[in-house]
Amino acid sequence: MTLPSHNNSAALNKTAVVTGASTGIGEATVRALADAGWKVFAVARRADRLQALGTQTGAVPFAADITHDDDVAALLAAVTEAGGADTLINIAGGARGADTIANADSEDWDWMYKVNVLGTMKITRAFLPMLRENGEGTVLNLTSTAALAAYEGGGGYNAAKFAQHAMTNALRLEEVGNNLRVIEVAPGLVYTEEFALNRLGDKEAAAKVYAGVEKPLTAQDVADVVKYAVSLPHHINLDHITVRPVAQAANHKLIRKEG
Repeated sequence: MTLPSHNNSAALNKTAVVTGASTGIGEATVRALADAGWKVFAVARRADRLQALGTQTGAVPFAADITHDDDVAALLAAVTEAGGADTLINIAGGARGADTIANADSEDWDWMYKVNVLGTMKITRAFLPMLRENGEGTVLNLTSTAALAAYEGGGGYNAAKFAQHAMTNALRLEEVGNNLRVIEVAPGLVYTEEFALNRLGDKEAAAKVYAGVEKPLTAQDVADVVKYAVSLPHHINLDHITVRPVAQAANHKLIRKEG
């Protein structure tokens, strides 16, 4: 999927910080923005993957855990020293487990809340002064359709993503006076190498998530939507974008073809 670009020459003066950059949608977003001429700071925990991505794309790799205050402070200092950024793209997140609430694993819930909610809050809080000072700053949060409708076995992920969705809406209200653009992109079923595997911990179980779905979204599909949203002229705010494969009319309505 390729969406039309907007004023690619202007991208030469644009700088984005992208979290979750070592895999999946985060990695694809780094590639999409770098290809469009953006300067990109690629942020994730796995330094080896980031170094390879930086070599391939020209992005600046920065290994950090966004749930750790010291890592966030070090990232902010590095970006500041390099001239700052006008766009923060929060993609780091994820799901663990598919248990019912009656069988909920406290460690899974704790991890999901820390990464999806507290991590997003910490890095956003740190970069807000820089984005305000820029005068035309943008924050884009990648949530999920799990933030819009609950489903059985999704309680922990629903709770984390509903919270991230609410935080995004609050941020938009709080920062509009600073001309800060706040965007939410909520993908449905996206096929990536790690999301379902990390959630379920088993390759066979992960494969069943996508079984029979002819064309799930890809990481590149979502990255193209993210790039489009942040590349529009700054006065245009796409408050909320829900993006699903055609086969998925709702979280509970997914067409699978017989194999």
